[in-house]
Amino acid sequence: MEVNEQLIENLANLARLRFTETETQSFKTDLQRMITFVEQLKQVDTTGVVPLLHMSETRNVLREDEINGSISREEALKNAPQKDNQFILVPKVIKK
Repeated sequence: MEVNEQLIENLANLARLRFTETETQSFKTDLQRMITFVEQLKQVDTTGVVPLLHMSETRNVLREDEINGSISREEALKNAPQKDNQFILVPKVIKK
């Protein structure tokens, strides 16, 4: 694939960027190097290679849910800075 100024201008337009002439030449060189590298990867024989789903052999270890007792309302309200008999009071953040 050939990288030219038109391609760089199109990519810049899609990304809503503006490049100077020097930056355009620099991006042209960098993009050409990246495309050349990807084309080299296309030549690697991958027949018989299973696609990689996870980076390591470790799987997600899940535990069983256990039902435990909860704390009482009094214990939950004990350290609240502002409270009434049933709820923790918080400052109003939404104004009408």
